[in-house]
Amino acid sequence: MSFSSFSLWLLLIFCVIFSNVVTVNAFKGTFGVNYGRIADNLPAPGVVVTLLRAAKIKNIKIYDADHEVLKAFKGSGIEIIVGIGNQYLKEMSVGEDRAISWIKENVQPFLPGTKIVGITVGNEILGGDDHELWEVLLPSVKNVYSALRRLGLEKSVEVSSPHSEAVFASSYPPSACVFKEDVLIYMKPLLQFFSQIGSPFYINAYPFLAYKSDPEHIDVNYALFKSNPGIVDTKTNLHYDNMFDAQVDAAYAALEKAGFPKVEVIVSETGWASHGDANEAGATLQNARTYNYNLKKRLSKKKGTPYRPKTVVRAYIFALFNENLKPGPTSERNFGLFKPDGSIAYDIGFTGLKESSAVSYLLSFKGIGASTWLGSSYSLVSATCTAVLLLVSAL
Repeated sequence: MSFSSFSLWLLLIFCVIFSNVVTVNAFKGTFGVNYGRIADNLPAPGVVVTLLRAAKIKNIKIYDADHEVLKAFKGSGIEIIVGIGNQYLKEMSVGEDRAISWIKENVQPFLPGTKIVGITVGNEILGGDDHELWEVLLPSVKNVYSALRRLGLEKSVEVSSPHSEAVFASSYPPSACVFKEDVLIYMKPLLQFFSQIGSPFYINAYPFLAYKSDPEHIDVNYALFKSNPGIVDTKTNLHYDNMFDAQVDAAYAALEKAGFPKVEVIVSETGWASHGDANEAGATLQNARTYNYNLKKRLSKKKGTPYRPKTVVRAYIFALFNENLKPGPTSERNFGLFKPDGSIAYDIGFTGLKESSAVSYLLSFKGIGASTWLGSSYSLVSATCTAVLLLVSAL
């Protein structure tokens, strides 16, 4: 091999390594935030982008595909999962054409400027009250995925469907967790499809809700990641010092029993209410701050769980703002990390919006600069690698 050929091979190896580095860096961490908007007092989406940048939050989920939100996130570098609401599942299940129309209207026009990385099809369908939606969930998921594939987007946009703890018959101890029998009839084919396309199992896991339902028998410190004796799962002999890890491992146990041990669990929602009704135990500002601070710290360590120590836990905190128009108990309107004016609701290490417009401008400039550099660098490397491949093949 001549010196020039050897040099070209080295350059090719460099290109491959650099391309992989850029791809890996596209994942911005282990935690994200749910950006719910059932409120009439929230800041404009453009202001929210500035807030997220200031707080260094790089992954969010929304529950629809609002065009103003998607436009505002263009060029931000923030990865976003959009949602198809439960009310659309019946029509989405009828045929692939409706799914294609939805994606052409709500996803494709915003790519690649807005980093839409996933679509959730419904939310907490299985285990819910509407059994008609149970029937149409899998057909809807399949149609959405088929539509993505026809549009050439299936490798960059993930399809998923988050579940609540209501899908489980029991979750204590974690190793005993199983899906409810009536749920399993629908869950198993859904998991089969997700395992084929590489989608994770999304679970909405709330130690707050577990504690609220049984405060006499659950140690609040165990729910809040504070010092406590913990529990020992006698079947696995594993020790749990917090409920969050136990809930994640319970989901893994249920997946194993259903025949899907390789499906990854991601927590699509978790959080703690800062205010509640008189009968909502634990809903205090201090507890909300303690839970979310300790959760953020736990996720930043990039560790697994006692049962899956090598699988890093990832979670989306609920929620970015309090949502003053949400129905239900008072707690439903008080999960926010930030106030409507962009200031922090309580300190867990995030930075709220600054009053100075100069600071906001600087944040926007820095974010856009980094995003543009990364995009142009990736394009340059891709072009260089293509040229190198052509040269090598000619030798």
